[in-house]
Amino acid sequence: MASTTSGGQVRQESLPRRPYVREAELWVPLRDRPGYVRCDLCARRCIIAPGKYGVCGVRKNVGGRLYTLVYGLLTAMNIDPIEKKPMFHFEPGSQVLSISTVGCNFYCQFCQNWEISQSRLERGLYGRYVEPEKVVEKALEYGADGIAYTYNEPIIFFEYMRDVAKIAKKHGLFNMMVTNGYATPEAIRALAPYMDAATVDFKGGGNPEFYRRFMAVPDPSPIYTALLEMKKAGWFIEVTNLVVPKYGDRVEDIRRLARWIVENLGPETPFHLLRFHPDFRMRDVPPTPVETLERLANAAKEEGLQYVYIGNVWGHPLESTYCPRCGYKVIERRGFAILAWRLTRDNRCPKCGYRINIRGRFHGGGGDILPLMIY
Repeated sequence: MASTTSGGQVRQESLPRRPYVREAELWVPLRDRPGYVRCDLCARRCIIAPGKYGVCGVRKNVGGRLYTLVYGLLTAMNIDPIEKKPMFHFEPGSQVLSISTVGCNFYCQFCQNWEISQSRLERGLYGRYVEPEKVVEKALEYGADGIAYTYNEPIIFFEYMRDVAKIAKKHGLFNMMVTNGYATPEAIRALAPYMDAATVDFKGGGNPEFYRRFMAVPDPSPIYTALLEMKKAGWFIEVTNLVVPKYGDRVEDIRRLARWIVENLGPETPFHLLRFHPDFRMRDVPPTPVETLERLANAAKEEGLQYVYIGNVWGHPLESTYCPRCGYKVIERRGFAILAWRLTRDNRCPKCGYRINIRGRFHGGGGDILPLMIY
């Protein structure tokens, strides 16, 4: 353990020589508190004493310097359809290589990936070290179109994510992250040249009390700042919101969140309302009633959002995309599969000519109006 001498100097604590232990970025020493540092990676901006960790559990102050202990220490590497993220309007039909580490800067009591996001509290740090170049090699080997940083909060493995993303761009792959949005503007700006898209996950409609009670997050407002920074950087953004019955299903919260999206990101921003399933420390709460999701979806549409989806309810009509002008079903989905693609080559509705907000190409084939069956 590092300690401070009577003269104010910090004794060094040794770290194991491992490839996944690297000096971190986006931190500053505190001049008025010898040995202490402030991490500027996420909006918590943790003040970390010598020998201690930040809230994420993976960034440690060692002798007055901040280190990441999960650089490339991967817990998952899977090929996913991009629709699983969920990401419906960016490179639709593409395949992404999804990677994750352990750790998170939130403590969501309902987390479905709690084995990796919260594991540092019980099992400690674990995983398999994979060099950034190897991740890109695997993506190309598997025929992936891009790389997704996901499953746990990717901002906590910022340095590795950026290094992988740099290499991926050189090989023609896109990069996207699935994030809780609690990154600092500095972190977003540092990622901006390499990241193409983000799915930003709200919970409970962004209600501050819900964030405090069920996620140990004192203030969700930095998420909105991060979203504006992402928009400024030119990322394609989709927004999700987990609807937890009884505790996080208020119509007024969804209306407020939808209005903010319309006014700040644009009415064409895809918005996903996700059904809650019991998990982790909230297994006594039942799944969200479909009727609740439908009521909230109608409210979001009334606030001006053009593309509102219901997730985790396979076969629901709001898994598909409808033309905002004429209502024609232009993309038919079931779960993560695109069953029918009915847009023209320039992503217009074939019935009325309205331009659908899609970035990138459809990865399922060509044709002006293409029926596609995927099982």
